[in-house]
Amino acid sequence: MLTHPLELWGGHECTVNRIGDVWRDQTRLSGHQDRIDDLDLFADLGLNTLRYPVLWERTEVSPGVFDWSWPDARMERLRDRGVKPILGLLHHGSGPGWTDLLDPDFPEKFAAFARAVARRYPWVDDWTPINEPLTTARFSCLYGLWYPHLRSERDFWRALGRQLAGVRSAMREIRAVNPAARLVQTEDFGRTWGTGPCLDQAVYENRRRLAAWDGLTGRMTPDHPLMPDLRRLGVEGPFASLADEPCPPQVLGFNHYVTSDRFLDHRLEHYPSHAHGGNGALAYADVEAVRIVDDLPKPWLDGFRLLWERYGIPIAATECHLACTPGDQIEWLGACWSAALAARAEGIPVLAVTPWALLGSYDWDSLLTAFGHAYEPGVFDLSSGTPKPTPLAALVRQLGRDGRATAEAGKVEGWWRSPDRLIYPAWSVGAASPRLGSP
Repeated sequence: MLTHPLELWGGHECTVNRIGDVWRDQTRLSGHQDRIDDLDLFADLGLNTLRYPVLWERTEVSPGVFDWSWPDARMERLRDRGVKPILGLLHHGSGPGWTDLLDPDFPEKFAAFARAVARRYPWVDDWTPINEPLTTARFSCLYGLWYPHLRSERDFWRALGRQLAGVRSAMREIRAVNPAARLVQTEDFGRTWGTGPCLDQAVYENRRRLAAWDGLTGRMTPDHPLMPDLRRLGVEGPFASLADEPCPPQVLGFNHYVTSDRFLDHRLEHYPSHAHGGNGALAYADVEAVRIVDDLPKPWLDGFRLLWERYGIPIAATECHLACTPGDQIEWLGACWSAALAARAEGIPVLAVTPWALLGSYDWDSLLTAFGHAYEPGVFDLSSGTPKPTPLAALVRQLGRDGRATAEAGKVEGWWRSPDRLIYPAWSVGAASPRLGSP
């Protein structure tokens, strides 16, 4: 029986990613860099906890030299307002210019930074050293979108292994300062379905999407279905080490977007060329499942169930955000909150729901590869140059007051459930769901 109520956390989109030699900093793009009073706006929403950045690239200005002025002021304000931080140290980044995700010394360099942050803020209990390490590895070393712009399965696994080793080393250093420190490990969680010829690839991608959590929890033992591929690629070392000495999270941070679930289809003629890809042996299109699957399972509740069944670790929805109309944003957050309550009623320890991108975000429509400053509002809208509450803010405040979704949530039928969302020939996952839903 869960005795603590479902909590309301919050998150500021704080990515610092690198394109070539150019770093892109969402905190600066949003103006949050110079508006400490934003923290009062967040606290006034009724948030218990805030995912907040003390990022490596922004703080360690040269090796061993730190500028604490910005985080010091903000950490003090959070303490004054009674908002607990979950400190993030790397958020879709590759570190300062003297390292990168494939640097053999990356884990040790990162751990040294974590040690400095923990000594600076020894009262912080909750940490996300590296946000979404698997997603970052995919975008940086498998898809080539972010630095170091590689497109190699081997480099993807190397980047993931180095990040997971970095998380373990960082938590060692943090716990040397604060033995009670908790690891809140975030990752995007989506599932992949596909047509018959693509089922093997879909199964592989479902297994791969869990590799960060599997690695940290010590599940990447010799009999793990991914280990033959890792041995073939010669990258099994960090995962074998984690199997011997795991670093399990105390909280699984479940991030999910309406585009997280994917569908693979060998019938290329149905799709635009930009969706075409393949695995070297089979050509297929990779599209958002929401655009083709007519019986897509409910993402939040199904995800809570699958993660609890697999790991038995408490869960928080650590990113709940939708770039859409205010009505759809309200429905998306309301659906996540309702699913969390339903999961708790089943005995699944869902701890919190996190409205993400409180200030909105920039250029995620291009996965941060374009520089047009395409802006999408969140709980606040920065279009006027100052934060203005959106209709979503009223729902967040209501949840912060008494944990009940307002009547507005549920009035709008979210577009992801409308028949109009299907822009490709409809497909039913049907009997394929159990196979693909069980990594």
